Amino acid sequence: MRYRLDLVLSPSEGALTRVIGMAERRGFTPRSISGHPDGADGHWRLQLEVEGARPAESLRLQMLKLYDCVSVEIAALGAAVEVAA
Repeated sequence: MRYRLDLVLSPSEGALTRVIGMAERRGFTPRSISGHPDGADGHWRLQLEVEGARPAESLRLQMLKLYDCVSVEIAALGAAVEVAA
């Protein structure tokens, strides 16, 4: 299953590495990432698409434990699509 995580992060050194590492350690494969700083509050707005067979809610709860993660929302994007090489 493929999911989009909408994250709000505090801008700190290593924040992106921790988010991507957490997704991988929980059995999700990152597929795309995009983001931008929010000038109003100084936080980073990040969208991370991941793919995995595990429940996405467990990933959301783990992400919230990261000290630089302010909030996480998850949206299901559908089943994983295999690409033939």
